[in-house]
Amino acid sequence: MNARAPKGTADMLPEVARTWEHLQRTAQTLFARYGYAPVYTPLFEHTEVFTRGIGEATDIVSKEMYTFQDKGGRSITLRPEGTASVVRAALEHNLTANGQSAKLYYAGPMFRYERPQKGRMRQFWQIGLEALGMPEPSLDAEVIIVLMRFFDELGLPRENMRLLINSMGDEACRPVYRDRVASFIREHSDGLCEECNRRAETNPLRAFDCKNPQCSQIMSEAPLLRDELCDDCAAHYATVKRLLDAAGVSYIEDPSLVRGLDYYTRTVFEVQVDAGLGSQNAIGGGGRYDRLMQEYGGPATPGLGFALGFERTMLAMQAAGVIVPGPALAEVYVALVEPSLADAAFTLAQELRDAGIAVEMDHQGRSLKSQFKQADRLGARVVAIVGPEEIAAGEVTLRDMTTKEESRVSLGDIAGQARTLLG
Repeated sequence: MNARAPKGTADMLPEVARTWEHLQRTAQTLFARYGYAPVYTPLFEHTEVFTRGIGEATDIVSKEMYTFQDKGGRSITLRPEGTASVVRAALEHNLTANGQSAKLYYAGPMFRYERPQKGRMRQFWQIGLEALGMPEPSLDAEVIIVLMRFFDELGLPRENMRLLINSMGDEACRPVYRDRVASFIREHSDGLCEECNRRAETNPLRAFDCKNPQCSQIMSEAPLLRDELCDDCAAHYATVKRLLDAAGVSYIEDPSLVRGLDYYTRTVFEVQVDAGLGSQNAIGGGGRYDRLMQEYGGPATPGLGFALGFERTMLAMQAAGVIVPGPALAEVYVALVEPSLADAAFTLAQELRDAGIAVEMDHQGRSLKSQFKQADRLGARVVAIVGPEEIAAGEVTLRDMTTKEESRVSLGDIAGQARTLLG
């Protein structure tokens, strides 16, 4: 047996798991203030949910999806991102029928087959939200603000982050622009990499994402969509910027920002950090996708959302020195003086837990001295000492681990006295 996790995956041990839970709690509290409700979709979907929604010409679909046939011969794919699944669920369950809107958020693992590197795993964890049925640019600004507020709540300094925004246009203005970029790529094919030349025929806007320095230099001279936006898209984008300005949210307009998925229209955005991630420095982003539900055979339904990567966010927090608050593993440690008192110690521990206090006790036959050391390691602020004299008198000795003061307390008063010491 190979007792190692598969390449590109990692066990989420307690310290990291507590950070993940902290991010989830932060998201639940913040997103609820903006009217978002939780949704959980399957870890796998019919493959066409992603090929039709994300786009067959994208790197995710063409290179990175975990796709297999189930026992019924159906093509199934582990979800590589959350938006397509949420939109599919909204269509299936009529969440936006008859002019209704839906605000939803999710958290969980995603899967992409790619070369593992810092902050990028084959199984990775995301938190995201999706807002469906609302076309106004005020929603774009709101969603961007929620993302920035989330990072604020985590304690990431604003000066460590950059918010990039752009408009991808819509079906009225983007097709002409795509053709212009494709023509530009063909005209400069000799200086561009093979991948960029291939994209001229499949997804020319993705050439702006190429990490090859020579390609980046050449593409910096390509036509910009901001100069080609139709009046409606230009007005929408101007309103988004005006509302962000009014909210005091700083941003950088990046006309080369296209994100990696075909379903985006109009507003796209990305948050990057200066430290902790190297060149793969995006910790979250998203955009508007007003035609995605139509790809699934549903009615025209505007949509907008973002996703943030847990692993990258955690690295950014570490680089910024952000400490995740976590409860002590034990508030009270029940220590027994001799093994014969194990039953009494066990009963006391259960009573304190039932009273809402986090309690640990020895289950390994440690000496009293070793039990005190264990109490320190667990962060216990109070030790309840169960000794033969105390039990005979119907009492327990409580020791304040900060002041080292001790007091004898009646068994019936232990919970109350422990709470007093815990503050």
